[in-house]
Amino acid sequence: MKEVKTPTSRSYQDYLISSLKDTEHAAAYIEVMLELEDGEEEPLPVELLRSALKDVMDARAQSDNLSEEAKGFYEKLDKILLETKGAEIYGLVELLNALGYRIAIAPK
Repeated sequence: MKEVKTPTSRSYQDYLISSLKDTEHAAAYIEVMLELEDGEEEPLPVELLRSALKDVMDARAQSDNLSEEAKGFYEKLDKILLETKGAEIYGLVELLNALGYRIAIAPK
């Protein structure tokens, strides 16, 4: 019987960061963290959004495609998300959902 190796969390993280170098993949990844599915009362935990944003930042840094301006905005937003648990962002998402809209993240 052939032995099958399961990916380690490190190899998965490497794969994830590599895949997030594609801007469309990264956009979809962030968008998933902001979506509310029909019938869900609570958004995904803010820790998942923070983690997704960090993963995208890491991918951009590995691609040498990360400006100092983006780093500054990320640090500021991460601090806000940590302090407020994403209340403003998820409040906006919930309002838009109730109005029949959703946020879409797309590369420029």
